[in-house]
Amino acid sequence: MYLADLPELPRRLAAADPGWSETTDVLVVGSGVAGLTAALHLREQGLHVTVVTKVNIDDGSTRWAQGGIAAVLDPLDTPAAHANDTEIAGVGLCDPEAVRVLVEEGPARVRELIRLGAAFDRNADGSLMLTREGGHRADRIVHAGGDATGAEVQRALHEAVHRDPWIRLVEHALVLDLLRGADGRACGLTLHVLGEGSEDGVGAILARAVVLATGGMGQIYSSTTNPSVSTGDGVALALRAGAEVTDVEFVQFHPTSFVSAGVTSVQRPLISEALRGEGAHLVDESGTRFMVGQHELAELAPRDVVAKGIHRVLLRTGADHVYLDARHLGGSFLEQRFPTIMASTRAAGVDPATELIPVAPAAHYASGGVRTDLHGRTTIPGLYACGEVACTGVHGANRLASNSLLEGLVFAKRIADDIARELPPQDEPAPGSLLGAKSGWVVDPDVRAELQRAMTRGAGVLRSAASLEDTAGELTRLGARRDTPRNATWEATNLLTVATVLVAAARTRRETRGCHWREDHPVAEDEWRGHLVHALDHQARLSQTFEEMA
Repeated sequence: MYLADLPELPRRLAAADPGWSETTDVLVVGSGVAGLTAALHLREQGLHVTVVTKVNIDDGSTRWAQGGIAAVLDPLDTPAAHANDTEIAGVGLCDPEAVRVLVEEGPARVRELIRLGAAFDRNADGSLMLTREGGHRADRIVHAGGDATGAEVQRALHEAVHRDPWIRLVEHALVLDLLRGADGRACGLTLHVLGEGSEDGVGAILARAVVLATGGMGQIYSSTTNPSVSTGDGVALALRAGAEVTDVEFVQFHPTSFVSAGVTSVQRPLISEALRGEGAHLVDESGTRFMVGQHELAELAPRDVVAKGIHRVLLRTGADHVYLDARHLGGSFLEQRFPTIMASTRAAGVDPATELIPVAPAAHYASGGVRTDLHGRTTIPGLYACGEVACTGVHGANRLASNSLLEGLVFAKRIADDIARELPPQDEPAPGSLLGAKSGWVVDPDVRAELQRAMTRGAGVLRSAASLEDTAGELTRLGARRDTPRNATWEATNLLTVATVLVAAARTRRETRGCHWREDHPVAEDEWRGHLVHALDHQARLSQTFEEMA
């Protein structure tokens, strides 16, 4: 089915023709846990790797992860139990085989990370300190620095990459479009580098395989826990190239982002789920624990359940936040276990040891993305996707807490193994595929804030047919505002692209499932137990198909 009443989308970004080019064995786009892990495993296979990243190597989402990594490391825990928790959170849309891969291979990947130098928190006897988060029925979350797991993982991977002289790092590089050979196989990318000398401006890097690890798209909303670089670049690039994307309607809103008058940027500080795992309570303005009775796990229910519970309170009270009460945990415990949270909240004038923490849901994680198989292969030969940009099938309609870093570790290894098994010789781009300026266009960067407001208002935590129709109309209006090629317009066009596909999927899925909440269709329906798949054809028409679960 073709979707006609949505913004026109480009099949290529307007850009100058590449002024320089270079060649590598494998090109990895992104420098978070997925990208750097893939690069290191590819080097183990003896391949030369180039990693390109949008700003600096540490500016992605990985370093912001507070809670930890979920893995079966307790002898009393089992992969089957982890799989069961994952599939319950995914509300019937997880791929059981992908979940099996995740939970069975995950422990080995975490141990590899430890051997690489990642220092996780340990008990007095030297054993790994494990905690629990929402949706987990066992203590299986490893963490570092109390609530600084992402920063420690990023540090360890960053240092390992810099120790390897055959991993080439290109920073301040925004990828533009995929290059494909005459047979349709991915053979490189065009990109824009803010550099000096030969690597400056628009260029091309040719490669025998391309791995997308560009992270999420939280910047389509006005409030998100994602950094400013999370503009959906990988999903938009893959769509323009003709790859399939799926499950994009399932954007997880983290229940507890920090609400403060001192925090005015789009990115909101995260208040880790681990704080609730240690016993903090959610309360309304009267001090009542409103999640008790809504779910057997109360505050530790899956994230979609807690986010909806908070949103109902906000609708009832008209407030913009509820509260997290951690006062009974004690100041010394909070300072030792959650130093990052304590520092950020105190800097904004809230002391969790003595005061309630104001919190509200914020866009956090894209459970969908570029469609892949169990080896990270997309529907375009030679193009792989890993981490938040990908949809491997492990998350379904709602990601289980702390499965995100784990997914990056597990599938990065599988991608490296697959590439090493069947890496073809370097191909040349098909004639005309380098000529971006002649066929592409971009939108005005000033649409970014308007797009974020429209998506938050009509396609955020709560959605309806009417709100989504209004949002589609607003996106169409914004998409008509064109501009000249530069980083800001390329990013704005990527935001418009992923927002458009999300709205298309959310309008079609007439049910409430996981983190997709339709107030006009409030229950999950068996007829919608399946996946919406989207692609752009050669005429830039957006198609949509529905694939039922077996």
